[in-house]
Amino acid sequence: MLQVALIYPEIPPNTGNIARTCAATNTHLHLVEPLGFEISDRQLKRAGIDYWDYVNVTVHPNIESLREASKGGRWICFSARGAKHFREFQYQDGDWLLFGSESSGLPQEVLANNPAVYIPMENPNVRSLNLSVSAALGLFEARRQLGI
Repeated sequence: MLQVALIYPEIPPNTGNIARTCAATNTHLHLVEPLGFEISDRQLKRAGIDYWDYVNVTVHPNIESLREASKGGRWICFSARGAKHFREFQYQDGDWLLFGSESSGLPQEVLANNPAVYIPMENPNVRSLNLSVSAALGLFEARRQLGI
């Protein structure tokens, strides 16, 4: 099964929207602290609508905890600095799709030790896509390739 992990997410509605996507696809969502909000945040709950009961969420106190939970799975980093187009990458069952914080992306030590993919953007003045859009694109491409 695919997994989605958000490393240090900051904006509640983004995480809520990603949780909603994970609920719709039965994808486990992992959040790595520190978070830029409380799990009980009203905006987070509103973005997830009434689907929170259907989201399998694990909150990890640090990256080491996530690494321990993901043993046996590959970490695939989504980054504007990725080396391979996200549609050209070959996803595998058991992959962990990692997304960084809205302001700084994934930590350098995570990017340096794992494959990194990018989502192309035609306008050079745009630094990145919205986190929830990126997570949905990545998750649905991986699912498409795996025939899910």
